[in-house]
Amino acid sequence: MIDRSASEMAASLADGSISAVELTKAHLARIEEVDSHVHAFLHVDNEGAIAQAEQVDKKRSAGEKLAPLAGIPLALKDVLVQKGIPTTCGSKMLEGWRPPYDSTVVSRLKSHGIVILGKTNMDEFAMGSSTENSAYGPTHNPWDLTRIPGGSGGGSSAALAAFEAPLAIGTDTGGSIRQPAAVTGTVGVKPTYGGVSRYGLIAFSSSLDQAGPCARTVLDAAYLHEAIAGHDPMDSTSINAPVPNVVAAAKNGDVKGMRIGVIKELQGDGYQPGVLKRFQESLELLASLGAEIVEVSCKHFDYALAAYYLIAPSECSSNLARFDAMRYGMRVGSGSAEEVMNATRQAGFGREVKRRIILGTYALSSGYYDAYYGSAQKVRTLISRDFASAFEKADVLVSPTAPTTAFKIGEKANDPIAMYLNDIATIPTNLAGIGGMSIPSGLADEDGLPTGFQVMAPAMKDDLMYKVGSALEAALLSRWGKPLLANAPKLGK
Repeated sequence: MIDRSASEMAASLADGSISAVELTKAHLARIEEVDSHVHAFLHVDNEGAIAQAEQVDKKRSAGEKLAPLAGIPLALKDVLVQKGIPTTCGSKMLEGWRPPYDSTVVSRLKSHGIVILGKTNMDEFAMGSSTENSAYGPTHNPWDLTRIPGGSGGGSSAALAAFEAPLAIGTDTGGSIRQPAAVTGTVGVKPTYGGVSRYGLIAFSSSLDQAGPCARTVLDAAYLHEAIAGHDPMDSTSINAPVPNVVAAAKNGDVKGMRIGVIKELQGDGYQPGVLKRFQESLELLASLGAEIVEVSCKHFDYALAAYYLIAPSECSSNLARFDAMRYGMRVGSGSAEEVMNATRQAGFGREVKRRIILGTYALSSGYYDAYYGSAQKVRTLISRDFASAFEKADVLVSPTAPTTAFKIGEKANDPIAMYLNDIATIPTNLAGIGGMSIPSGLADEDGLPTGFQVMAPAMKDDLMYKVGSALEAALLSRWGKPLLANAPKLGK
């Protein structure tokens, strides 16, 4: 049962062949069996999950009309607050903290009867591309336990690939939903910025952070997207407009006549040959389904990485100033307020967080603001214009999701620039605030590890991503004869 899609599980729940409690217990047993090897979870809420499942079963037996995903288990990235459940954001700074309220995403999950299994591991305060920056140790890729599962949401993607949960929530600041999806052979979607509420999301970079669905199929991601999306008065950046009909688009999957734009700047040097080969094959498949493939140029994308690594640290240095040892979180040392704050931040923040705070503080400082942060924001405008121009020529844009397959744990730990380059294909969508999706495109010839195919759509046209993703997924499944994850090594007994 645990290796089925969420939609298939939902059908079994609806026809009574399995109960929500049985399904939840099966996933909790799987976590118990394999998570000592994978380390996808930071906290497993056994009692809470079973209690949530019991409520769903009770409502179903009483004949209540339930949401499509009611009773389906889910893994929650530890950056979203859940009332009474330890929330650390992968940092010692928040170790042991139990929030007094639910984030909007969690509230919506609960209102849909989705069963939250626990919190997943992540790079500290979502800063990283590998989950190696977690204060609680790295998560391991189920395809090869010596390799990274992507980041910052490696815990969520690994939980899916290890069949510990059929659904997960991630957040994407520079690619932290899509890049983990690519290297674990799963599906990850960054909705349009403002499409999903950020209320109760512990901020890294407020103008870039976006929560979104992670799943094993495009349709499952669409159902989860529909459950968590929509306007929220608690979030001033939330878009007050109808949620695009992503479920219908995922069920449609017809790309005949669609113009698919291949971004010239997001391929070539630095991209692994096996990644590019699978990407080209996917393009050919889409063409065979009746899509028109066009090449587009987005010349300012070459500056996206540099702009991002000025904007994101600048915003993080401001956001993380709230962790001052005064209000919540860790507190160490004694003496004056300044001494206690300095000691706490020294002990509580890890190396990558400190690096970005220092970089951001410098970029925002008097005399440097215009030269660094101001210039980066101008580049951001140019990137948005590149997208606008490209969408005049194409309905959606595509690229490889990540330039390489999963690298070995520790391989890039001492080379931050090499690590940052892993986000080169995903960052532009965050800067422009548009939607992006990654779906599995196969296994690279060099190492037999998953590769990802990225689809980008204009703001609030997320349904177009699901249409293309669904079409490609179905065509690849037909070619392979089985889901990609069926090729992953078997974990556990």
